[in-house]
Amino acid sequence: MRTKRVLITGGAGFVGCNAAHYFGNRNWRVTVLDNLSRAGTQQNLAWLGDGTAFDFARADVRDRAAVDQVMSEERFDAVIHLAAQVAVTTSVTDPRSDFMINALGTFNVLDAVRKHCPEAVFIFASTNKVYGKIAGAQTELLGARHGYTNRPFGIDEKEPLDFLSPYGCSKGAADQYTLDYARMYGIPATSFRQSCIYGTRQFGIEDQGWVAWFAIASLLRRDITIFGDGRQVRDILHVDDLVRAYEAAILAPDRIAGQAFNVGGGPQRVISLLDLIAMLELRLDRKIPLKFGDWRPGDQRAYISDVRKLETALDWSPSITVEDGISQLLTWVERNQAAIAAVEDGVPAAAGANGDDRAPVAN
Repeated sequence: MRTKRVLITGGAGFVGCNAAHYFGNRNWRVTVLDNLSRAGTQQNLAWLGDGTAFDFARADVRDRAAVDQVMSEERFDAVIHLAAQVAVTTSVTDPRSDFMINALGTFNVLDAVRKHCPEAVFIFASTNKVYGKIAGAQTELLGARHGYTNRPFGIDEKEPLDFLSPYGCSKGAADQYTLDYARMYGIPATSFRQSCIYGTRQFGIEDQGWVAWFAIASLLRRDITIFGDGRQVRDILHVDDLVRAYEAAILAPDRIAGQAFNVGGGPQRVISLLDLIAMLELRLDRKIPLKFGDWRPGDQRAYISDVRKLETALDWSPSITVEDGISQLLTWVERNQAAIAAVEDGVPAAAGANGDDRAPVAN
């Protein structure tokens, strides 16, 4: 039987390396495409190489010729497109780069799929930011958290799109291109509108990856600034549950082709910023000093994904509780403080310094 092949763009990033590890351990032949521009990717790639067989292509999704070359070399059964500019704040300060990476980069990957492997399942990692401020959702301060008063299951896929930031625009354009390529060219493509994803191997920063950033900053005693009142809530999803959803989608192309799905922890996995701080304080047995800043433009007081459509289509549901997931993340940070601090401080990785004290393996 022919070995199935998957291409993961951004495969040295947080979600990408976890996905590559997952599929590699299930006997898929994995190709990782990444330009290694983000801090921590070198460490993730080295970690991935210690035990997971994969092919690596150092390429940038903005480079059409490079993407075409990689796509033409294998007959991929699935493409998981994760390469992206991921911070709203960065998109505001540099909207052109944001557009080139997220919109044009996704177009380059999609069009290469159309030309070279149109039968491949294509999963685009979209974002809940395509919904903008969600004007129709009413929020109130409900006890210690903000919450919806008219969306008991959260935000579903019928919510109107409202691209509020350059990031929302670029990801939203890519989201819509993905769905249109499914309709126009018959590619089994889907947009996963992802909420807050967290887990091990996430080198979070203040502007993106807030769950990991709070954990890292708390352990390393870095300053933490909360913008707003800290009672804003998000549904969070552990990366292991996310990659299971990727696998379920790949195995059921007819159920997902041409459709968008909200992907998150749903109403059962909602947490506020102050909730997370309290969990960290309990684990560390000390108070965590906080600074507070003004609400930032586009900040949502609440975002909770309605994941019922995905659950029904793929017989999938999150399995990792918030408590267990945060505990796993903290354990990883505690065991790898030196390597994580080096990434945070911009120190070049030494040979074999992959965050788990294991030497990298060439592939």
